[in-house]
Amino acid sequence: MTNKITHVIKRSGAIVPFNQERIANAIYRAVVAVGGRDKETAKKLSDQVVEILNEKFSGGTTPHIEDIQDIVEKVLIENKHAKVAKEFILYREDAAKRREAEARHHSKPNESIPWAKIWRNLDWAVSHNLHTVEALNERIARGEFAHIVHESENLYEDDVSLAAELIMERLNSLRMVMISGPSSSGKTTTTIKLEQKLTKKGFRFKALNVDHYFFDLELHPQDEFGDYDFETPQALDLPLINEHLLKLANGEEVLIPSYNFKTGTRTLNVTPMKLEKDELLLIDSLHGLYPDFSKDIPADMKFKLYLEPLLQMKGPGGKYLRWTDLRLIRRMLRDSVHRAYNPQQTLEHWHYVRSSELRNIIPYSNTADFIISSAMPYEIPLYAHRLLDKFSEWEQKYKGDPLRIDAYERAARVYRVLKSVTPVADDSPVPEDSVLREFIGGSKLDYS
Repeated sequence: MTNKITHVIKRSGAIVPFNQERIANAIYRAVVAVGGRDKETAKKLSDQVVEILNEKFSGGTTPHIEDIQDIVEKVLIENKHAKVAKEFILYREDAAKRREAEARHHSKPNESIPWAKIWRNLDWAVSHNLHTVEALNERIARGEFAHIVHESENLYEDDVSLAAELIMERLNSLRMVMISGPSSSGKTTTTIKLEQKLTKKGFRFKALNVDHYFFDLELHPQDEFGDYDFETPQALDLPLINEHLLKLANGEEVLIPSYNFKTGTRTLNVTPMKLEKDELLLIDSLHGLYPDFSKDIPADMKFKLYLEPLLQMKGPGGKYLRWTDLRLIRRMLRDSVHRAYNPQQTLEHWHYVRSSELRNIIPYSNTADFIISSAMPYEIPLYAHRLLDKFSEWEQKYKGDPLRIDAYERAARVYRVLKSVTPVADDSPVPEDSVLREFIGGSKLDYS
């Protein structure tokens, strides 16, 4: 097949080179979302899409991205891939709704946002004079950075203590505690702290590492830059997770798989695990609230926690600092130390992270039994010292690149915030067991 399509018009109006691989990847992502793993079929279907494009735009005109998506839907339906077509359509509709919400500047209340918790955090921020970057800078100028750290840590610790109390109230029926939340919200540290608090009360735990349930890396969707989309819940073997959780809850033994991150491959039936009657299962997972993760476990057997850095602070132009930007920086710092993933790669990958959490994590936050805010107002000055120059470089690097619009917009936005903050180099006031140490390093907690 000879392809005559050379360029595509994006929604922004930018004209970019046509890449069939993008079509195949979009189809494959929809295939994965309904439980399939057939890349070859996705490629063949993309061939049909390109064939139709060549017929429809034979006069040398340039197709719009919406034209291509219309044809993808048509090809999927005509080839009797109804479930995949439905998933593709739903994903497309969700994306359109997100763009519409952005255009309205979120004028309508979002049911996924924990408003009660936000009002509490905003009240705390105002009463501690930490509700704006200007106020934060003033306190730093007065030499109060260490005190800001102390106040912030106390607010977080109060949340963790209350969560522990709520769990203890339900111990008669509970079999598992799920700590969920978007990337770099502080799940690992919070899981350890909860275990410490409950262990002091005489309770016993076993931890389930959900990472071992990843499918082989080659089965994950991949883009034209070679970047794998492993952020979706379908990157995990959800049926097997649910099966094992149900057996563990009933006191049966299971064999946990083992995932080798160096080779990107999984081995089934490796590590035996059984939950004794006086033990709780602790699960730290991005997708702990996703319905299919534990759909067969009765509600009274599971306690669901949700984490998010619910910072209430206004930055440049009177706009609130975005939680996703805090988590982006956290992940940059953590990935560079623990995963040999440089910060630029993290920035380029973040659109996958954000897309998945907006669709698969945040909408289920309102099903949590309790919400913990891991935001630390003092973290921004530390980031300004570490990454201000990098974000300045990235803003210039991606400016005008139609294939990296997301990376550019995030880099430019974060740069504006960081350059408005008084940088702090000395992180010695940060406790060694702080949730922030999970990202900046220097923790005394064992994350292995």
